[in-house]
Amino acid sequence: MSKGNGKTEGKNAGLDLEHELPAGDGNDVAMAEASGESSAAESELQKLKSERDSLLDRLARQQAEFENARRRASKEQQDFRDYALADSIKSLLPVVDSLERALQVKSDAAELRSGVELIHKQLLDALAKLSVNPIEAKGEAFDPRYHEAIEMVETDKVPDHQVTDELQRGYKFKDRLLRPAMVKVAHNPQK
Repeated sequence: MSKGNGKTEGKNAGLDLEHELPAGDGNDVAMAEASGESSAAESELQKLKSERDSLLDRLARQQAEFENARRRASKEQQDFRDYALADSIKSLLPVVDSLERALQVKSDAAELRSGVELIHKQLLDALAKLSVNPIEAKGEAFDPRYHEAIEMVETDKVPDHQVTDELQRGYKFKDRLLRPAMVKVAHNPQK
């Protein structure tokens, strides 16, 4: 066997040595690492599932609390409206009482008129306490925000577009229009 054979044998011998490394040791380490990673991943997964369940539970509770708060607020608003309406009705009851007393009295036309005028004043005062006020119309300049023109009257006695007559009084609640005043408006044909 020549040197060449010895070299070949030496090379083969070296290769055999590499393959003869204990195969179990490398695989056991890889399996242990994979097993450790798997148990860590499972632990992390369980932790995330627990956190998710906790968050879903909190969300459900928050939604229920919100819904209950919304219902309470709605009921409180309805109660407020009902009681506010009751206060308004209470302020009108004296007017009803006065009308009933006026109907029971047998008197002449002048006394009846005087009584009705007092009741009318009492009703206007009750409405004023509720912030309901009449809209001034007669003699005022026509304002389409507060007046509804029913008729144009040709005249040269008053300026053009001035309210000459009020057919039905209009009312405002605070700054909001409840009903426009129905009016006749002057039209000056010479202008």
